[in-house]
Amino acid sequence: MKRGIIDVHGKRLYVECSDSYENKPTIVFLHDSLGSVQLWRDFPSKLADETGCNLLVYDRLGYGKSFPMPTYERENDYMETEADVLNGLLDIFNIKEAILFGHSDGGTIALITAAKHPKKIKAVICEAGHIFVEQATVKGVCDALDVYNTTDLSGRLQKYHGNKVEMLVKAWTEIWLSHQFRNWNIEYLLKDIYAPLLFIQGENDEYGTLEQVGKTLSGVSGPSEKLIIPDIGHTPHKEVPEMVLKKSAEFIIEINKLQ
Repeated sequence: MKRGIIDVHGKRLYVECSDSYENKPTIVFLHDSLGSVQLWRDFPSKLADETGCNLLVYDRLGYGKSFPMPTYERENDYMETEADVLNGLLDIFNIKEAILFGHSDGGTIALITAAKHPKKIKAVICEAGHIFVEQATVKGVCDALDVYNTTDLSGRLQKYHGNKVEMLVKAWTEIWLSHQFRNWNIEYLLKDIYAPLLFIQGENDEYGTLEQVGKTLSGVSGPSEKLIIPDIGHTPHKEVPEMVLKKSAEFIIEINKLQ
């Protein structure tokens, strides 16, 4: 596994990558709003090994081992901007066949990237992503902020993000709880997604309802399927890792057979 800091559009990002398999797709992992390369643990390498694919995992700006954000302030289209950064990263590594696995914000960024830069995206696995703002999402963010303010969560996150924790929490919570963000919606982009899609969601996801899944699958132009897991919340790959690994591997192996 190669590790290091890469400059992408002026952003200094920490990246880990492996290109062990010649002429094979690369699975690219996109973390959530409090996530990092390290917080994926061994799930990415297990999926790459199961499917015989190459691997790229990175920390977005302000997260993990990447450089800090210049400000906590975000525009409504911040995830669209992150999709362009990902596209730049794919160019740097000359990745022409990417399979995106994104969780939460990362899932949304994966969908946007597949819509805006379709030629490079072979398939998408979207885990607990969002395409519009729901009251459930707003409540989930409020509850998470309350936990952050009343427990030792900040200290636990410092293990992964160092002194960037306060900035990244503020960046996440302030945009999602702002009045201006209530009308954010990317449904208009879904028709431009032709890559095969697997949407994974916990039935008890505290940040969104199954309407996110239904509207996404009905809006995309390519083949799509879903895995709805009973009694599971927002992080299926941690709560039931073997189930998510098995389904994701089957999906990727089938895609590689067909294309």
